[in-house]
Amino acid sequence: MKRFILASGSPRRRALLHLFGLPFEVVVADVDEELVTDPNPAGNVIATARLKAEAVATSLSHSPALILAADTTVALDGQMLNKPAGAKDARRMLQQLRGRRHQVHTGIILLETDTGRVVTDVASVEVPMRQYSNAEIEAYIATGDPLDKAGAYAIQHPTFKPVANLADCYAAVVGLPLCHVARALRRLDVNTPQEIAPACQRYHAYQCPVYANILAQTPPISRWHP
Repeated sequence: MKRFILASGSPRRRALLHLFGLPFEVVVADVDEELVTDPNPAGNVIATARLKAEAVATSLSHSPALILAADTTVALDGQMLNKPAGAKDARRMLQQLRGRRHQVHTGIILLETDTGRVVTDVASVEVPMRQYSNAEIEAYIATGDPLDKAGAYAIQHPTFKPVANLADCYAAVVGLPLCHVARALRRLDVNTPQEIAPACQRYHAYQCPVYANILAQTPPISRWHP
């Protein structure tokens, strides 16, 4: 297989991508995400993922590579909540989200540099939050965990556990929708050593109700022109 590159420094995305059993390397995209101004959350994450993938592609030598990039945002009432600027901003976001439903959008781009083939996909998940207390918010902020997370929370945090009862793709909320990645890889004729749906469910200790429907769908292919 040609070089497989994850265009992200996220340790969560690295850990999830390992579940496929494919060797990969990490090349962090040096981009200004503020350049993406699409007000539509789903469109914004796709455009940002594309910016990352294309930046890494243009930085490589001529050796063929397959580049995976992703971006995640939280949207409440249509407004994006990205990474908080600090503890005060994290507190505001967590108070806004408490006891309500919001959406998490994670866009992915799989770009094949030698052929120019590109698969673009997005996972949009409805997330219900529980009625956590102000004291729980303060304790969670004190851990520092919210400060590098879209929406100021991690669904997988072992003590805060902010989500009430998810009925959708868990990995998408973490930051890399693995079944979406699997169908993108399949679209580009890449076989993976590990079957991803059971591996993902074991890793997250989560019974996913939507994986079969996701894997049954086929995303389109477009072209990259450097």
